[in-house]
Formats: sequence, structure tokens, C-alpha cells
Amino acid sequence: MKKIALFITVLLLLASCGSVKSSLKNVDNNAPMPVVGKNNAFIITQYSKDKKYGYNKDYPINIFYKGTKNDTINQKYFMNALAGPKGEKITYKKLENCCPFPTKTSDMGAGFLDVYELNWEGLKKPIILYLNIYERGQLMVPVGLSLKKI
Repeated sequence: MKKIALFITVLLLLASCGSVKSSLKNVDNNAPMPVVGKNNAFIITQYSKDKKYGYNKDYPINIFYKGTKNDTINQKYFMNALAGPKGEKITYKKLENCCPFPTKTSDMGAGFLDVYELNWEGLKKPIILYLNIYERGQLMVPVGLSLKKI
């Protein structure tokens, strides 16, 4: 009986993965590759005007890592570039992976978003950002944040 249940579970997983379509709305494979500047931070020159950018799982911050062998370094470079709205020093931590989506840049054929919590002194409720290491997109500062002063 256990083998039948396992077999049915595997079949359902395979069927569901085969029909999954990406819900990501802001992938741009022609976007420039991120450049690391001083203080181990990405050089970011644009501010997003879209309130969904980074805050919504369908509009993650696409920080593509395939140019490195380290699949966590680009998250650090991105976060190191950010500050609170008035230049406050932010702290951040990874909460979880979520929201599987199909991608051609993963050996598995699927990727997950990284969910980060940002905080700074005086903030009442932490900010949640979604980051995607599997796809490229224009790097921007999300609404409500600023660039760290060098």
C-alpha cells in the first residue's frame, strides 16, 4: 500500500511540474550583468517606480548568479547596496525559499525565490523582499529604500 501511495505521489508531482508556467513578470535576459563596486556592493543606478518590484513574488529582484560559482554572493552584493529610506543602515536575513518556477538556467529545470527580511532602526514592521538568482533583470532600488552612501 505504501508503494502505491508513493507511486501516486510521484506521478502527481511529475504531472504538476510539467504543466507549471512561470509567473515571473520582470525577467529580462538582455539586462546588463550586475557589476560589483566598492564595499562589496552592486552598482545600482535606477530606482523602481513599481511598488510590486521585489515585494511581490511575481516581480522579484532578478540578481542572476551564473557568472559566479557562488549561488549566495549576489544576494549579499545587492543587500550591501541598500539603505533605509533616509539612509538608515539595514540588517537582513534570509527567511526561506519559496515559489517554485520553471527556468532554463537551473540543472533541475526549476528555481526557487529567496525570501529576505529587511529591518532598520525605527522600522515598525520588517520588509519582505523576493530575490531570484536564476534569471536576469534590471537591478533597481525597490520603492521605499535608498542606496547606501559610500
